[in-house]
Amino acid sequence: MNSQIPVKDVTPAKAKVESVDLYASREKIYTRSFTGLFRNLRMVGGAFLFILYFGTVWLNWEGHQAVWWNLPERKFHIFGATYWPQDFMLLSWLLIICAFGLFLITVFAGRVWCGYTCPQSVFTWVFMWAEKVTEGDRNQRMKLDKTPMTAQKFLRKLAKHGIWVGVSLATAITFVGYFTPIRDLIPELLTLQASGWALFWVGFFTLATYGNAGYLREQVCIYMCPYARFQSVMFDQDTLIVSYDPRRGESRGPRKRDADYKAQGLGDCIDCKMCVHVCPTGIDIRDGLQIECIGCAACIDACDSIMEKMDYPKGLISYTTEHNLSGQKTHMLRPRLIGYAVALSVMMGAFAWAVASRSLVELDVIKDRVLFRENEEGRIENVYTLKIMNKAQHDVTYVIEADGLDGLVYEGKKEVTALAGEILSLPVELSIDPEKLPSSANKILFRLQALDDPSIHTDADSRFIGPSVR
Repeated sequence: MNSQIPVKDVTPAKAKVESVDLYASREKIYTRSFTGLFRNLRMVGGAFLFILYFGTVWLNWEGHQAVWWNLPERKFHIFGATYWPQDFMLLSWLLIICAFGLFLITVFAGRVWCGYTCPQSVFTWVFMWAEKVTEGDRNQRMKLDKTPMTAQKFLRKLAKHGIWVGVSLATAITFVGYFTPIRDLIPELLTLQASGWALFWVGFFTLATYGNAGYLREQVCIYMCPYARFQSVMFDQDTLIVSYDPRRGESRGPRKRDADYKAQGLGDCIDCKMCVHVCPTGIDIRDGLQIECIGCAACIDACDSIMEKMDYPKGLISYTTEHNLSGQKTHMLRPRLIGYAVALSVMMGAFAWAVASRSLVELDVIKDRVLFRENEEGRIENVYTLKIMNKAQHDVTYVIEADGLDGLVYEGKKEVTALAGEILSLPVELSIDPEKLPSSANKILFRLQALDDPSIHTDADSRFIGPSVR
């Protein structure tokens, strides 16, 4: 007997398609104002940096701006010294020293650079201050943003953005002023006579400061700054970090000031969320060490103020180490920290020596394309052009000599004066009796020395070419 196999629909059911956002949507952070030791330290540090940045550009030194990147002439003036493109190795050296300094600070104390001295953080704190002055504290700003637009709200927003634009514009003009003398730049901007590039860079840095400190804020620290990504590699269990002590704080819960909270099974944390409200990156430090934490210690100040009001010991949130949190001993001196410190000290010492011993004159010798010629007296002549670069801040008279061959005669100016910062071209001739030439290509040496200062001197090699010697 034949039986039919039943037909079944095996078409797979439609898959349920779900989408997952790769990036979490940003929620606006409303920070609360606070006071405390670390906030005061941050204000002092920020004020110092602002005075340094906005004040240095107005200083004059020996007839020019004290700090001035003179790009058209390719000179960098920093007080009494002038650096040329040939000295840019020193700049690279300085950047390496700064990198090692940052590594040392990170190994020792985490991201304190970010919290206290990073320009992004400093300008963000200034912009947050402008918010508080014009729109009120955290709760007032949240309430203001929820209300419909009114004349009062418009004026408050206008005042806030006016301060933001003013600070951004001042920052941009100051920055460009380090490349174009600021005493010339400001009148040119006011009369619209500034160059197109000056206008472009002022506009660019105004927009960048306004956007970074006004809107992006913590997004720069979390997503855009590479330091946040690799700083965790330099952390160890003895690195100082801002951390919450769960052994003391848990379990969390509200209570009255005079309540016996330990009998209720509670820790010192009253779960007021003040540490979250003051955090510029919006994290909860009680969740542990996070990449978003910039080590600004705002949560420490906020928590200490609450502990003081509750008559509890301060330090529930503090600068501590992972070893200390786990009840182990913290090792302040450790091999990696010592290694960074030694390397940094050696590089700083070598850099200081390189700057102190930098020659204030440079000599380049350019030989004429004609290899040699014979003059009327039968002597062999070679022609050279000496490029003398006077790096000093004053005029210098130099004495020029050439030797390396017996009987070599220098024909040309033996004394020449170069103005401050001048590159002088000087044609010279050397001649010799052909019988005194040991070979067809002979090494010679040009010597240059300041007439009034023997410490200013240099020399340069070249070749004296003659006919083939048989």
